[in-house]
Amino acid sequence: MMHSPSRRTAVKGALLSAVVVLAAPLAAAQTSSGTLILGAGSTFAAPLYDAWIKDFVKERTAVSMNYDAVGSGEGISRFVTGSVDFAGTDAPLSDGEIARAVDGAVQVPSTAGTIVLAYNLIGLEGELRLPRAVYPDILAGNIRYWDDPRIRAANPGLKLPHRGINIAARLDSSGTTYALTRHLAALSETWRNTGPGVGTLVNWRGAMLARGNEGVAHLIKISDGVIGYVEYGFAARLRLPMAVLENKEGRFVASTDAAAQATIAAAGDDVPADLRTYLADPKGQESYPIFTLSWLLLHERYRDPAKSAAIKEFARWGLTQGQSMSGKLGYVPLPAGLSDRALQALAAIS
Repeated sequence: MMHSPSRRTAVKGALLSAVVVLAAPLAAAQTSSGTLILGAGSTFAAPLYDAWIKDFVKERTAVSMNYDAVGSGEGISRFVTGSVDFAGTDAPLSDGEIARAVDGAVQVPSTAGTIVLAYNLIGLEGELRLPRAVYPDILAGNIRYWDDPRIRAANPGLKLPHRGINIAARLDSSGTTYALTRHLAALSETWRNTGPGVGTLVNWRGAMLARGNEGVAHLIKISDGVIGYVEYGFAARLRLPMAVLENKEGRFVASTDAAAQATIAAAGDDVPADLRTYLADPKGQESYPIFTLSWLLLHERYRDPAKSAAIKEFARWGLTQGQSMSGKLGYVPLPAGLSDRALQALAAIS
């Protein structure tokens, strides 16, 4: 199944721009007599936040914003200590992190998207299918060659080479890693008991490592025989092949707009009152199996009233007007019911 060309094209320019803009250090943020808002965190959602910021500040000359795409783990660290005004994360705060947040914490879903298993296997032609009993063992290092009988059985029409499998994974603390490893643990007892485990940072046991979704995507691009995990848009921009994965219902599904929308629709009202949810193994015939929400972390208390007002306005704008940008950049707009609940949560900010 081919991935939508329009979806791939739409994310290309925007993601390239985001890498340049978001890589700027916080020290480079312009200061002015207006309100300066600093954010940091998720590389998964960084292209979307970059697009939001550009549009939001365009007509608000008294506000300047900078988002540092350093990964969810570092973003959470900066947020909890109060060194940034907001953060982005694909792993919601734990109870302990909420308790340590110096100015309190309000976390609201901002977008959603798929995590794909992209690969580089020179000479392979055709669609690579990976069953749910197989890809956890590949990522755990238990299946070591591309022509392993379990991979061949799912792909009888492909000429799979006798070539070693290398894994590309995140070096930094990552919400993308967290979402992936929660999914793998839900599928595999081996992963839970003897595999790398679940977390924003795990031991990948000999994998090739890079920082950020962009770093992993580039590593896959230049390395033959490699498979790794990245947010869909980063793989699409580099035109990386993406494995078609077996979902909970036993159907093989590619990462497409339709599959992503079906996944979040099938989640229905499963999101709890505190808006922290883990779609570890999504239900639904058409659902794509590796899927995550991404959250904005906001403080409950801001000492500067102007900053508090600007932060709330930015979050409200992103949850309403900003949702129209999601599909163009390879993400999934939040369903109306979920975005409404996120908007209601903003009332806790003072």
